[in-house]
Amino acid sequence: MMRIAFSARIPSTALQATRNLLVVGGILLLAGCANISSVRGTADLATVVARATGEVAILDTSTRQFIGIVEGLGDLSHASIVYSRDGRFAFVFGRDGGLTKVDILRHEVVVRTLQAGNSIGGAVSQDGRLVAVANYEPGGVRVFDSETLELLADIPATIDGSSDRSKVIGLVDAPGNRFVFSLWDSGEIWIADFSTGNEPKISRYKDIGTQPYDALITSDGRYYIAGLFGEDGMALLDLWHPENGVRRILDHYGMGEERLPVYKMPHLEGWAIAGKRAFVPAIGRHEVLVIDTENWQQIGRIPVHGQPVFVMAHPDNRHVWVNFSVPDYDTVQIIDTENLAIVGELKPGTGVLHMEFSPRGDQIWLSVRDDNKVVGYNPYTLQPIAELPLPSPSGIFMSDRAGRIGL
Repeated sequence: MMRIAFSARIPSTALQATRNLLVVGGILLLAGCANISSVRGTADLATVVARATGEVAILDTSTRQFIGIVEGLGDLSHASIVYSRDGRFAFVFGRDGGLTKVDILRHEVVVRTLQAGNSIGGAVSQDGRLVAVANYEPGGVRVFDSETLELLADIPATIDGSSDRSKVIGLVDAPGNRFVFSLWDSGEIWIADFSTGNEPKISRYKDIGTQPYDALITSDGRYYIAGLFGEDGMALLDLWHPENGVRRILDHYGMGEERLPVYKMPHLEGWAIAGKRAFVPAIGRHEVLVIDTENWQQIGRIPVHGQPVFVMAHPDNRHVWVNFSVPDYDTVQIIDTENLAIVGELKPGTGVLHMEFSPRGDQIWLSVRDDNKVVGYNPYTLQPIAELPLPSPSGIFMSDRAGRIGL
């Protein structure tokens, strides 16, 4: 065995001092963790929204049990959650404008603020220093210190320089400490660049299309794509070359076809990309659209059970899972990404609102709102592995999102 000798010698007094510091530090660390049942990481934890009660449940995916409940989080009827850089703290965005920082190890609220009248989601900056919130009322983005939730920046989403404001949707984090978001009312995409401090540089892209309703950013942080509700098509912004402006893709994909009534707005997330293909819900249609991500051209349309809401790729990209809007929201279908065929179907219960894979894909968890339960499955055998009661569950958010762009 090779032995490596270091030329520098550490004085024995300095070495003893270092040992003493480590002992004291260990004692302090144990004292600080006295209220935690055991010292542990967070990589196997998830948060699950209980929308009816204004609570968040902490799910341990290793034991397949809820291990804690955090109360007092306000109106969670359309809540979303992102994580701090270290994965310990969850930032909960409530429909009442509440922003709450939750310690998922201690199962308690750290700090909470009512920062607006109606918010729709948020994101944490690349360096973990900032947390941004997208607001409907007043329309705009507010940016806070992630440690204290002190307000650092207020970005009103003004329309054409007037005092009128637009609802903000599709807020994501992007490389370079940037936030990207869309304006529903004015059909714009904005970039807020915080790379030089707390005074953002704002770039605006107008006339992207009618009523952008949600957006995704690719996992490499390059492409921001906004879905359009007011017309067929999507708007794509290349963040490597923002000077080139916004490009329309999937233009008029439903030309000549009558759109069905939309009962629940579909969602876009970066997890809908599997390999070199993107799978996105078709607005008002019983279809999933397939896009070649090298040229952003449509290459397929997959008929499905109902109007898709979430389209999610398994971590190994072999399959995508799809859930549906009312009245078909008792069903989940599984699509083979190679041959674009439906290869599986589940009936977990009534009101399947959300799905989330464990980080390595050995589990998938489904919230079944109307049956007041959260169900876990083995995604390979499609056999249930757990069924946990929870009142009106909705969003499920794995803590590994802390290390992923746009989630």
